[in-house]
Amino acid sequence: QVRLVESGGQVVQDGGSLRISCVASGIMFRGYGLGWFRQAPGKEREFVAAIAWNAGLRFYRDSVKGRFTISRDDDKNAVFLQMNNLKPEDTAEYYCARQTLGSGSRTPDSYDYWGQGTQVTVSS
Repeated sequence: QVRLVESGGQVVQDGGSLRISCVASGIMFRGYGLGWFRQAPGKEREFVAAIAWNAGLRFYRDSVKGRFTISRDDDKNAVFLQMNNLKPEDTAEYYCARQTLGSGSRTPDSYDYWGQGTQVTVSS
């Protein structure tokens, strides 16, 4: 059975930091691009960050550049998102996903396995 399980979401203060994690079972992360997406209530799911199979390329949405860092540990079958200087507009359910290829991508359709999400709430 394939499972991607996110963890680490919680309520944090404006300007705070948080690290969320995603661990997979039933599939391998090694060799594939990985991504983080988020969805706020009443809004579309949006791209946050992606990392290529060898971590040589990383992509971020403009609003999180310089504040968020995506990383991966293939030995642990995990992907992480370090979030610093959090803002209320970062409040959302955060989802990890595995890409069908290894390049890393901003496009949700490029991903075939998704987690159930972890809630991040930034209070002002």
